[in-house]
Amino acid sequence: MHPGQKLKPGARVRFEGATGVLYAEVLAQHFFGRRTIRLEAEGDADVDALVDTLGHMPLPPYIRRPDTLADRDRYQTVFARSRGSIAAPTAGLHFTSEILDALSARGVEQAEITLHVGYGTFKPVRSEQVEAHVVDPEYYEIHPRAAGAINRALDARRRIVAVGTTTTRALEHAAIAGAGRVRPGAGEATTFIYPGFEFRVVGALFTNFHLPKSSLLMLVAAFAGRERILAAYRHAVEHRYRFYSYGDAMVVL
Repeated sequence: MHPGQKLKPGARVRFEGATGVLYAEVLAQHFFGRRTIRLEAEGDADVDALVDTLGHMPLPPYIRRPDTLADRDRYQTVFARSRGSIAAPTAGLHFTSEILDALSARGVEQAEITLHVGYGTFKPVRSEQVEAHVVDPEYYEIHPRAAGAINRALDARRRIVAVGTTTTRALEHAAIAGAGRVRPGAGEATTFIYPGFEFRVVGALFTNFHLPKSSLLMLVAAFAGRERILAAYRHAVEHRYRFYSYGDAMVVL
């Protein structure tokens, strides 16, 4: 909650609009503006429905206009199936149904998995020692059909191309849990990937450009090498590539 220094446990916040009223009660206070809250709708209204109608889409700072209803469609990937993520996995925003069809026509096999992006993904790394940073757990789910396709590709020594750091984290966590094989089912990804990590599944990475001092940038550096990634980022800054949700992307082979 920003700014939220005055919002102590017990405080109530009221959000209202044409569709109804939503209350948020602060239950607990944590560091860096984080709070545990309880949402409650007035009357018989549905909390999820009010969040959808009263909430706003987060636009990056280089888009200098208020958000519109069209942004709700733009800020969503063609892979989305179930509710639960606090943000869109930005690498997936670059894909359309037409692109996926074209990849299939070229013989590229596709498998979909789920990882619900959590707030901890955006938590800056504040510790001086990388190992002291804790990445918050994120829920993921891998269907047996998807796990089978990925494991068959690994057996055949075919390259697995991960779309996004969220996909990478889920796959690598599932492979650690499965002793080198992607284990199907649901779980919580707690693996912190930074330079020195041994990748068991992912052989190529399609990803957006990430902010400094973030665990996502460390994941990319672990995959491609720190100096190579820093060189790519210097190029991106020099040529005014865009970061954040609607930013540019790169493929690391």
